[in-house]
Amino acid sequence: MADLELVKKLREETSISLGDCKKAIEEANGDLEKAREILKKRGAAVAAKKAEREAGMGIIEAYVHSNKKLGVMLQLACETDFVSLSDDFQNLAHEICLQIASMRPLYVKEEEIPEDVLKEITETYTEEAKDLGKAPELLEGIVKGKIEKFKKESCLLSQPWVKDNEKTVKDLIDEYIGKVGENILVKKFVTYEF
Repeated sequence: MADLELVKKLREETSISLGDCKKAIEEANGDLEKAREILKKRGAAVAAKKAEREAGMGIIEAYVHSNKKLGVMLQLACETDFVSLSDDFQNLAHEICLQIASMRPLYVKEEEIPEDVLKEITETYTEEAKDLGKAPELLEGIVKGKIEKFKKESCLLSQPWVKDNEKTVKDLIDEYIGKVGENILVKKFVTYEF
């Protein structure tokens, strides 16, 4: 039988149902950290199953920074109007707006980076690597590493979440997919800055 205090703590941290929290604690033999990992894996599995489902409903969320010099508009989609109006979904939209305002991504996901941009940064990083005077066999690894870093920093879903850098924004969305039981997609966003 799962310890009620552990179940309660896990529920408060994750907002996942008591039943699922209890199962995770039991499966982890009372280890809270293992239970978190179990729930994270289950959330990712649920997200993978739901990824192909149509997300035709959603909301437009807006955030304006207190200095009135930065604003973000986000189109976040889900499957039903019921979920789009839920507190969980609206909280997620707000968190994503804060992420965008803070980290200034350029794209939603890596597949959206135009080929000409990748070609240009590859050329730039190659020239920079050559200027370092490193051995030619190391250049390819250096350039590849810099390109991966560019992708992680410029793509919203790849960025570490500002409130917990142990997870990416995609991990955060997957957690919410597990909570609400529907596919959730960031359709697009726009940042305005004065």
